[in-house]
Amino acid sequence: MKNEMQDFLHFLIVEKGLAENTIQSYKRDLNSFCQFLQKELNISDFNRVQRSDIMQFLNRLKQENKSSRTIARHIASIRSFHQFLLRERITDFDPTLHIETPHREMTLPKVLNVNEVEVLLQSPDETTPFGLRDKAMLELMYATGMRVSELINLNVKDVHITMGFVRCIGKGNKERIIPIGKYALSAVDTYIRKGRRKLLRQKYRTDALFLNHHGKRLSRQGFWKILKQLAQKAGIQKELTPHTLRHSFATHLLENGADLRSVQEMLGHSDISTTQIYTHVSKSRLKDVYGKYHPRA
Repeated sequence: MKNEMQDFLHFLIVEKGLAENTIQSYKRDLNSFCQFLQKELNISDFNRVQRSDIMQFLNRLKQENKSSRTIARHIASIRSFHQFLLRERITDFDPTLHIETPHREMTLPKVLNVNEVEVLLQSPDETTPFGLRDKAMLELMYATGMRVSELINLNVKDVHITMGFVRCIGKGNKERIIPIGKYALSAVDTYIRKGRRKLLRQKYRTDALFLNHHGKRLSRQGFWKILKQLAQKAGIQKELTPHTLRHSFATHLLENGADLRSVQEMLGHSDISTTQIYTHVSKSRLKDVYGKYHPRA
């Protein structure tokens, strides 16, 4: 079973060109599925897998209180895998046929208001190289709405200070150009001139824009740790994730009159329906304002 999985993952990397995080997501889903087949059903041949076996696995996920989003993702992973096996003639049929994807409940993304963003952006200590780095990262993320993976994979040459834009590679290796405001440009420029050179280590040569204390490219986990520390320092009580600034970027743009297509382009969403969730956030904020300030609310 391991060989078939390795072949499938190789197919996703080479022919589909999927991002590393997406590959890891497929791998986790399929690992849990294969473990269930082997340990619970004693199945070690994918050609023996029936629709009922997959339904048992999905029921197990429900019993574990997995969200409909997580279950839908597992179904998508298993379906793609079995379609691959059928195309490669490793199996004789596709057991995922007629398995319905559960309706996803719409969970609105958590966002910061403008004042909270301002407090967070002021929290780094700009008298240190690390503080200059943290300031530049937060300003750039809020200015562009980039994903964390896109932010940490930036190289110095990707930020064009004089032209006022950043080039990043998103999901599916798609390139996009995003404009940057003057505050973020200033923060990145200051970091490159005064902070980054102090974080570089002679034994490491790297083009990475954002560096850790070893002089290497900062990781997702490193950014997550920095964000939690800065949120605590800023006194922000809301649950904060690396995606919160991305959500806040989109919501604040729409609240101030930006059109949906432009926001979709900047976020790198392939489907505008993904971007539309931020219009729901804006509407819920409007209801809060109405309820708080209208005398007849």
